[in-house]
Amino acid sequence: MGGKKKLTLKQMEKQQLLRERKASRSEKTVREKRVGSVLMPDLRDPEVVEELRKMSVLTPYLVASRFGLRLSVAKDMLEALEERGLLERVATSRYTRIYRFAS
Repeated sequence: MGGKKKLTLKQMEKQQLLRERKASRSEKTVREKRVGSVLMPDLRDPEVVEELRKMSVLTPYLVASRFGLRLSVAKDMLEALEERGLLERVATSRYTRIYRFAS
């Protein structure tokens, strides 16, 4: 009696093409997740300090992305440099801190 009607050949072809396109898109968009390093670079190394000195503003995110670190390691690195007197904190908010090199 009633029930779902069969699709025409043209409609089945369209659905199959759409499924294939979706599958090919999902294969392309898969990215490899990069995990940041958990080891802090040597702070006594002049190259590391020079690389930081080139940056006008230092935030944990910028340092983490420049050196390929985790955010927590970048925060620790900036705090250690501040304790040594190389950096001074310019601004602090609830979520981030902004540093610059001490004059």
